[in-house]
Formats: sequence, C-alpha cells, structure tokens
Amino acid sequence: MGAKIRRIAVTVEETLTEMGREISPPTRKAVAVAVIENPFAGRYVEDLSELMKIGAELGGMLGERCVKALGIAPSEAQSFGKAAMVGEAGELEHAAAILHPKLGAPLRKAVEKGAALVPSSKKMGSPGQVLDVPLGHKDAAYVRSHFDGIEVRLNDAPKAGEILVAVAVTDSGRPLPRVGGLTHEEAEGKDGLR
Repeated sequence: MGAKIRRIAVTVEETLTEMGREISPPTRKAVAVAVIENPFAGRYVEDLSELMKIGAELGGMLGERCVKALGIAPSEAQSFGKAAMVGEAGELEHAAAILHPKLGAPLRKAVEKGAALVPSSKKMGSPGQVLDVPLGHKDAAYVRSHFDGIEVRLNDAPKAGEILVAVAVTDSGRPLPRVGGLTHEEAEGKDGLR
C-alpha cells in the first residue's frame, strides 16, 4: 500500500428512536477513517498523482470496512459519502486529489454498483476538529430520504503533516423521512439520478 497509515477507526451509528417513535429496523450509518501521512506536506508539488493512487487504495479499503461493520452484503448498502481533512502543512488540493479522480471506483465496488456521484467534502483542520461526511443514495441522486451526513472526529488527527480520510456507508436513509420524492424502492439506478 502506498498510503502510510497511522491510524484507522470505524464507527457505527444506529438510530433506534426519533421524536419518541421507534425506528424499526433502526437506521444505521458506518464511517471508516484513515489517518495518513501527507507526502506533500510543507511544499508545493505540481503532480499529485501519488495522492490520487492513495485515494484508490483507501476507497476500497474504507468502503469494505464500512460494509463489514454494518454486517450487510455490499448490495444492501443504500448510501455513501467521502470526505478529507488536511492538516495545516498541507493544502486543500491534497484532499481533492485523494477524493476525486480515483477513490470512487473502488468504493462503488465495495458497495456493489453506485451509479450516483459520491457526495464529498474537504477542509483544512487540526487535531480534534469535526469532519462532516455528506451522504447520498448510491444509485439515484433524486432519492431525498438519503440526503444526510455523519460526523467524525479523532482527538489526535490530523496533525500538521497528515490527512484524515473518511468514507461513510449506510443501510438505509434518514429515520422518518417525509419530504417526498423518489423512494429507495422506486430507484432504478441507471443514470445515477433516478
């Protein structure tokens, strides 16, 4: 693996009740995080292909860890998202290089299909800052019940020369969705929109 990983963390969030109503089955979200060394910390580098390769490695690995943590088959994953936080010696473009060109294909393989764009966010930060990972339906962007997010925070990351990379996967949408639109059951997943 090209990524020099210092730490990996996986968290599962389960919602059992909402506004006094039982959620059955509970909605579940998993987020897997890798804290990696930023090979370009402290200097400007024109060619970011090394970070793009690292993104491909992490997309599959973190996606698979989320699916495993949820205890579901890849085909049962319903939504996904990705995010990265760069430490102060890096630049925002380092997060973009990890997230955009190559992370998506291995993540889609980990969740079986994934016709829709993977929602993403990136930011610069310091140890202990919260990183929001946006979520959207993996096959159909118009499924409003799956517009969501999950927070992740590690008390010691990212350090100045690190990048915190997160991938999230769910087995459902928000609890008690009622803003209309296409449902998960109606989604065809052919064009990534419907």
